[in-house]
Amino acid sequence: MFALVLVAAVVGAAAQRISGLGFALTVSPVLVLVLGAFDGVMLVNLCAAVSAAMAVPLVRRDIEWRRFAALVGCALVGIVPGAWLAASLPGPTLEIAIGVLLIAALTVSVLLTRTSVVLSGPATLVVSGVASGAMNAAAGIGGPAVSVYAMLSRWPHRTFAATLQPYFLTLGLCSLGAKWVASGGRMPGLQPWQWVAIIGCTAGGLLIGQRVAPHVPATVARRIVVAIAFLGAVSLLVKGLSAL
Repeated sequence: MFALVLVAAVVGAAAQRISGLGFALTVSPVLVLVLGAFDGVMLVNLCAAVSAAMAVPLVRRDIEWRRFAALVGCALVGIVPGAWLAASLPGPTLEIAIGVLLIAALTVSVLLTRTSVVLSGPATLVVSGVASGAMNAAAGIGGPAVSVYAMLSRWPHRTFAATLQPYFLTLGLCSLGAKWVASGGRMPGLQPWQWVAIIGCTAGGLLIGQRVAPHVPATVARRIVVAIAFLGAVSLLVKGLSAL
């Protein structure tokens, strides 16, 4: 079973380098299956932060630091209630609610991108950032909410994917710390060799993604982002419904 975790780490890291997100969405279902909802999401937060930290040096020239700072500031506001919800609400209820909200938001965003409407103002950024922080702390999935903002604001994919790396690094560490405090110091119980194996597979996936990314057109990468975001939302909804 642990072998599935390692495969997911490779695939998730490669997807994150190519599209900007995807690590948590790929690894989260496997880790939750192996470790349970709370421990699995905590490990997702940590591994996503490690993956993003490895990716930052590769994309540093394309990072928009001002937009990163604005998104992080908003996301930090959402982390606190997200961590509280993760520690307080039943897992299925939380997963269903987040899944429904994400599907609705992504559907509206896709429809709006087919029109001339562009929503790039502060309100769109604030709502998306707060939602991303809350969802990252509650379910380990903060990317889809930022994808909504990227679609609505027509954020160019190259700088979007690069800026998400320090964003996920900051968000993952803050979410992990918030849940560690909210749970009274609880951490996933993995063996040292398992930690090393996960980090090694994450590094390998990033190297694969680094080689593939230059050959993927921006339009294709954007479609991958949308597909990954929808997949994450649907998987949360289905998982929550099946657990009722």
